Amino acid sequence: MLEIHNLMVFFENALALNDFSMEVGEGEIVGVIGSNSAGKTTLMNTVSGLIIDMKIKEQRKGGERITLYGEIVFQGEDITETHPYQRVKKGLVLARERHPIFPESDVAENLKIAGHQRKKSEITEMTQYVFTLFPALSQLRRRKAGFLSGGEQQMLSIGMTLIVKPTLLLMDEPLLGLSPMMQTLLVEAIQNLRKESGITIFITEQFARPILPMIDKGYIIENGMLTLTGTGAELMDNPEIKAAYFGI
Repeated sequence: MLEIHNLMVFFENALALNDFSMEVGEGEIVGVIGSNSAGKTTLMNTVSGLIIDMKIKEQRKGGERITLYGEIVFQGEDITETHPYQRVKKGLVLARERHPIFPESDVAENLKIAGHQRKKSEITEMTQYVFTLFPALSQLRRRKAGFLSGGEQQMLSIGMTLIVKPTLLLMDEPLLGLSPMMQTLLVEAIQNLRKESGITIFITEQFARPILPMIDKGYIIENGMLTLTGTGAELMDNPEIKAAYFGI
């Protein structure tokens, strides 16, 4: 479904991604694991197309020069130069780290806003699905989003991306800042999402322990470079991974 070939991203002369290649197959949950500043968010911004908007804004104000090389292929089509809104229309949707919500609007209104380009019947259908996937949100549907906990806001932000019916859901560090209990709930929801809807999911995360058991395939990134790949089980059993991420 998604192929990334020899991707390189420069911010001025700083190399953020270095000859990075990977694949995401249809129906898979694929994870990219790495520490802070490893290049995970740059990878997601590039795959989603946000890097193109960032590049244009920097050029307009005479700021940081952003340069991209390589190729991104989605469902057989080269989308390397495709703008983010066009990628969303093709079914490639990003749930960003600290994804923006509308704090003055309640949960149900946030979901409705996210589906502004969808038919009313589709919004109703997907809103009900989001409430089924995240039962806690159903009970909080009339609460202002700004008064939700961090975990509840993360559920809402993921729900907002689901309203547009993605075929490939990108999730940039969904567990960041969440309590262990909330991390467990979110991991279960992600697994249920794939099981019930068949959506392909691509996650970047620094917390390897809760992510590795559920992914079909994983990639380890360090300083913008791919250092290791394997199934979730293979990476769980790798001594280097245990030492670096589990403290064993």
